[in-house]
Amino acid sequence: MQATIDPAHLSAYISSRICHDLVSSVSSITNAIDFMNDPHDAEMSQQAEKLLHDGAESAASKLKFLRYAFGSVGLSKGAADIHDARQITERFVETHNKTPELEWDIETEHLSFSHARLIMNMVMLAVDCLPRGGKINIKVRNESEGLGMIVTASGQRCKLREDTADAIQGIEPQDGWSARTVQPLFTRIIAEGLGGSLVAEAEEERIILRAPGLDAEG
Repeated sequence: MQATIDPAHLSAYISSRICHDLVSSVSSITNAIDFMNDPHDAEMSQQAEKLLHDGAESAASKLKFLRYAFGSVGLSKGAADIHDARQITERFVETHNKTPELEWDIETEHLSFSHARLIMNMVMLAVDCLPRGGKINIKVRNESEGLGMIVTASGQRCKLREDTADAIQGIEPQDGWSARTVQPLFTRIIAEGLGGSLVAEAEEERIILRAPGLDAEG
């Protein structure tokens, strides 16, 4: 089943997802500014400076990642700098309270920006499966049928929501599309655009996301 959604709804939900991911960091910045406006409490002022620094750093990390994962950077031509994409992904993951450990296992001579964007979105899916943190393994291999990607999430209470599983299959969730469920659908759309597919396998405290048969050139 090829994933389909009205483009206007897709853009609206993606925009909402970006706003949702940024709101906590931006709120930290505005709260810090409010605290700093009170010059009478030196200790509060120091805490506000740290809050401002942390919020700005978090917002910058998220913006770089989301610009790549959802924006025009992921559509750039040519080969991607995997070191740069990896660093951007790691910093995004570090903005989460329960930061999962990332393990990279990439063996390929060519990785396009679209490939990197797919990896980032698969990692986003994996993070959402790990409410208490854990481990995420990213594996990329050149195979006979094309490039293959496997992102595995494992950890305590690791779980794939039913509506997320539906979205990965290109099926509209029972309650309709939302800012949260459109991201798994978008991940599938990227995989299909690369000539491949996206499947999810659920095991006990372990979720395996597979994107096989991808165009090796991107």
